[in-house]
Amino acid sequence: MVLYFLKKYPFSITVILLVIYLSFFKPPTVDLPLFAGFDKLMHICMYAGLSGMLWLEFLLNYRRKPLPMRHAYIGAIAAPILFGGLIEIGQEYLTTYRGGDWLDFLADIGGVVPGSLFAWYILRPWIIKKAK
Repeated sequence: MVLYFLKKYPFSITVILLVIYLSFFKPPTVDLPLFAGFDKLMHICMYAGLSGMLWLEFLLNYRRKPLPMRHAYIGAIAAPILFGGLIEIGQEYLTTYRGGDWLDFLADIGGVVPGSLFAWYILRPWIIKKAK
């Protein structure tokens, strides 16, 4: 089963591992004049990328078959949202230098939405067109 997912979703797994790393490493202290909400923007970008990559690989794997949409909703929408919540809980209880933040979790959800919309309205028609 693990080999199946490694074969079918290698880039998605890479993005998941990257999000885990970025979520748990201790960032260096830097005095850059970042704008307020920069952290939330990074959460939106990470989870838009994660959801978009999950959608992309899912759509490519099923480009010549009917889409099992239940799998897509679970794998590319619900799973990244749940993953974001678990990461926030992990940051709160497994680290001393990071704290779980509900606004970060909302930013994670806010990233899944545009990632999914982009995949559905841009990537899906493009992949369907290329498959014909």
